[in-house]
Amino acid sequence: MEDLKAIRVFLKVVEELSFSKAAQSLRMTPASITRIIAKLERDLGQQMLVRTTRRVSLTSAGAVVAARFKPIVAEFDKVAAAIMQESTPDRGRLKINAPISMSMKLLPGLIESFRLAYPNISLDLQLTDRLVDVIEEDCDLAIRVSRPPTDKSTIWRKICHVPRHAVASPALFTRIPEPLTPDDINQETTLSYSSDGTAELWEFANNSQRRSVRAGTHVTSNNGDLLYELTKAGAGICVLPDFIVADGITRGDVVRVLPDWQVQSLWLTLFYPPYDQLPPLVSTFTTFFEHYLRDLDGMVFDEA
Repeated sequence: MEDLKAIRVFLKVVEELSFSKAAQSLRMTPASITRIIAKLERDLGQQMLVRTTRRVSLTSAGAVVAARFKPIVAEFDKVAAAIMQESTPDRGRLKINAPISMSMKLLPGLIESFRLAYPNISLDLQLTDRLVDVIEEDCDLAIRVSRPPTDKSTIWRKICHVPRHAVASPALFTRIPEPLTPDDINQETTLSYSSDGTAELWEFANNSQRRSVRAGTHVTSNNGDLLYELTKAGAGICVLPDFIVADGITRGDVVRVLPDWQVQSLWLTLFYPPYDQLPPLVSTFTTFFEHYLRDLDGMVFDEA
């Protein structure tokens, strides 16, 4: 470890091209930096730095040492950080991916509460409505609002159901008849939530009755907030989660379509890379997330 310290000092001098600036950055004295570099050169049997009154430059041997040791030290630091994260449940950094619409409604309050409870855990929050690959994106966990998972390359934990409703602006039904059954829905008056431009499938239930409706592709989007604004403006009928439409229904901006029919709920799920066991830091966030949703006032999620 002392040898690694010497290499770190050497790399900092190379980065700053100055003994005094390296000493300032490392909070050491210039004399200490000089002694460490001199000992390193003796141990390696090579002069690695040329120091003049104006500048510090690398010898050819020093350039080789810097080029070979810089990635080694970086990888060591990466592994050390990962080990620390896996062994400390209340200190470290979490990289989380989450969908935009749900995050804007839920995460501000959740993150504020989480930071108060765990001030030594830093969070890197990346928002996208695309279903990212948690392995490829190098994140510790991903929050998902989707149909039941089928991906076998990751592990996941179901948190709760996410109720949905078919909604429309009251103004829409001054132009077209309001549907009385799912079979009355016209594709041309629907908006589809889709990440690839394909038509969304809506599944309705009323007691023992089941109906499936293929929405249209005249307007598709992978962002629920945009679809809600289009729906509110009278562009058509859309199926959206309660956390997007509940306030609008209360205000009368939109109304439920086919209120006697239930739309299939989505799942709120946490996805993880294929850990053998959840790292303590990830487990800490998972537990907090579950408890926060359970205690949420005016909850727009159903218990799993």
